[in-house]
Order: sequence, then C-alpha cells, then structure tokens
Amino acid sequence: MRAAAGESVLSRVIRILETFGSDVTVLSVSQIARRSGLHVATVSRLVEQMTRLGLLQRDGRSVRIGVRMWELGSRASPTVGLREAAMPFMEDLHAVVGHHIQLGVREGDEVLFVERLAAPGAVINYTRVAGRLPLHASSSGLVLCAHAPADVQERVIAGPLRTYTEHTIGTPRRLRSFLAQVRRQGYAFCQGHIHPDAAGIAVPLHDARRRVVAALAAIVPNDENARAQIPALRAAARGISRAMAGREANGT
Repeated sequence: MRAAAGESVLSRVIRILETFGSDVTVLSVSQIARRSGLHVATVSRLVEQMTRLGLLQRDGRSVRIGVRMWELGSRASPTVGLREAAMPFMEDLHAVVGHHIQLGVREGDEVLFVERLAAPGAVINYTRVAGRLPLHASSSGLVLCAHAPADVQERVIAGPLRTYTEHTIGTPRRLRSFLAQVRRQGYAFCQGHIHPDAAGIAVPLHDARRRVVAALAAIVPNDENARAQIPALRAAARGISRAMAGREANGT
C-alpha cells in the first residue's frame, strides 16, 4: 500500500518509530510530526493504528514505544545469541572490574550497543543499550572499525571525524595509525576519548570462522590503573568467542 504522495505507509511508520531514541522516549503527536517531517494529520492517524497494534503506547497526549514493539524486536534480533553467549562472562567481568561492561556490534559506520552492565558509583559513561556512537570515537567502535571491510574503514577515515574531547581521534592520519595499532596489539585503549574522566578498553569477539562480530568493552576511571583491566577483558573475550563457536556448532 502506498500513500498519496508516493511514499509507502511502511516508510512513514518507520519515520515515526525513528523519532524515538534512547534519550527521547516520550513524545506528543505534534513533536513526532515535527521530528519526522510528516503532516500532523498523517501522524495522528498512523499513531492511532500503531497503538491499536501495540507498536506504540498512548497515555493522553504522551506517546511511547509499545511493549509489542520490544517483544517483536527481541524475538527477531540477530544479537540474541550473541548476548546469551556473552552474558555469563560479562557478569563475571563486571564483578572483577566494578565499572561498566558493554557489548557492541557494527551497524554501518556506527557502533550499536546491545548490552550493558553498570554499577552504582561507576565512572561516567554516555553509552546505553540501543545507543550508538561513531566508529572512530570509542574503544568498541575502533575495534570494530579495525576489523571492518576495507571500504568501511576508508569511508570512516575520510570523515567527518566528530570530536568529543581533545583526546578523540580527529584526523585521518591518526585514525589510520590507531586502527593498525588495534589490529597489531589485539585491543583498543582509549583514554578520555568520550569523557576526560573515563577510559575505554575494548577487545574483539570472534565467531567460529574467526570473524570479528562484536566488541567487548570496559569503561573505567581514566587513571594509572586503567590498563590493568586488559588481561581480564581478553580472558572474557576468549570465553565468549568459544561459547559462540559452540552455539554455532550445535546450531543454536
């Protein structure tokens, strides 16, 4: 089915869903219209239909993503097996490190965080589940970029390279050198790249064919003890990679 202006109804539904984010969970119909670029009447009609289907939830003027949407997404997500294999090791690592532990996958030119463990009093961390960052900016993104296809690497290197602090990689030359270092040493160590007080350390996770499919990271205080977490991260990554290979061998 197509809308009168030539855009499919499905495309408009996607535009409505994309107005919500990890930091914007509740919107009014007029706000959705403004953020999506759709007419208010169109949004009002589609929101009503999506609410009946459980894709959205409405409470007076407030609209949010519905539980049905979460259910469908969780059921179909290709990261379900990855998260199930990783979680026991992430929990053990979290107990040792005592700060944020997160799991990220590459989605285009960004890292998408699919799981995260935190603790009260842990160092500041801007990432969250379903949050994204550019590949060049974080330790997880740099690990994934370092092992991405050459065309992806070249596109990211060409920029633009947004900087979050004075330590964020902001030039093509530095990024190319850093990616080579990540491949050589087997991890990314980023001090103050997203926030001056935090250091990100990430290691690659491999599938049964030794392809890098995700990154495991710890976000810890940016101090002289940060590097001490690298061996624990690498040990956890080996365990997760073995668990993923076992699940593939068993067809689960």
